[in-house]
Amino acid sequence: MQPNFENTAIAFELKTDSQLERAYFLFKMIANEPLVKIGTAMTNFAIKAHLPVEGLIRATVFDHFCGGVSEEDCLSVIDNMYTKGVYSILDYSAEGKEVDNQFDSALEKTLEILDFVKEKDAIPFAVFKPSGFGRFKLYEKVSAGVELTESESAEWGRLVNRYEKVCKKAHDLEVALLIDAEESWMQNAADDLALQMMRKYNKEKAIVYNTFQMYRWDRMNYLKKLHKIASEENFKIGAKVVRGAYMEKENERAQEKGYTSPICKNKKETDANFDAAVAYSMEHLEHIAIFAGTHNEESSLKLISLMQERNLDPSDDHIWFGQLFGMSDHITYNLAAHGYNAVKYVPYGPVRDVMPYLIRRAEENTSVAGQTSRELALIQKERKRRKLDS
Repeated sequence: MQPNFENTAIAFELKTDSQLERAYFLFKMIANEPLVKIGTAMTNFAIKAHLPVEGLIRATVFDHFCGGVSEEDCLSVIDNMYTKGVYSILDYSAEGKEVDNQFDSALEKTLEILDFVKEKDAIPFAVFKPSGFGRFKLYEKVSAGVELTESESAEWGRLVNRYEKVCKKAHDLEVALLIDAEESWMQNAADDLALQMMRKYNKEKAIVYNTFQMYRWDRMNYLKKLHKIASEENFKIGAKVVRGAYMEKENERAQEKGYTSPICKNKKETDANFDAAVAYSMEHLEHIAIFAGTHNEESSLKLISLMQERNLDPSDDHIWFGQLFGMSDHITYNLAAHGYNAVKYVPYGPVRDVMPYLIRRAEENTSVAGQTSRELALIQKERKRRKLDS
């Protein structure tokens, strides 16, 4: 039986009336593009000027899209979702670090989370961002094949060592580890490191997962190439398949520097590319474990159909569905209600440090056609069901 994504009683069961009203207010704000631009500028200014806005941010956008300021702060959110069969991934979302001690503390944080994950059935994965472990410009240089200076080579060695430490620990604890994707001009270096780690730690099963941003037209070929290597060298691929998060930035840079944009021409091509990657992975489950990170109902239903065609159990641990906390509850909770492995990415961290993430969420929602209006329509439907919209 297919999940019914229109079932708002299941989708919003955990939301109190006041939380539902806050969600309605937030998505109505996000639906207004000029308002998002003004709000973003004002928020950035207020934070840089150290104005006392954290309480307001915490009570509105932060608590809707984030689990809390610390792991402990997130526990009640995680436990609450788990009562409905929804898993969590704790994502420490402080961004834009530049120096070694910050990278070392990001590593320590990820190592701590691995211990946390091992003890908690509700959290099946840990995650880190490549630029959390080393300077973006350094990845960029390595990706472009530019020779590193002596000090940069030493810095790169330290970065590789951070990957090594966290992947080894994940392997030893048997905890799956997702590596996020970033902008295309640093991704080659990150891909090569993820491949190194898969070769070493994915011999028995997928522990290390790399992220494939399918709004890039070259990613399907990369997935096939990686699969060929994995089948020849006998290791497993962890494939987190997503559409992508840096489209405007990618297109602007390509135009500015005069090269062909790595982004698909339109949404239709991106959707086809995403679905093709999932279908290809499903054909090769002996080598590939899938984490489908998507807010797209059609793609979710297509993956369910592929599982049903193969008579796979909904809880088959080679296949996971993921959505962001605060978005697409109609997908996550209805999947979980039918026994599928549904997981929420739960960002957390100090309010000021997490703001770049929150701003990106708001901007993405305004730029993804139909996303915000769909969220609003479902929230409105549930308000009607609860008789809150009088």
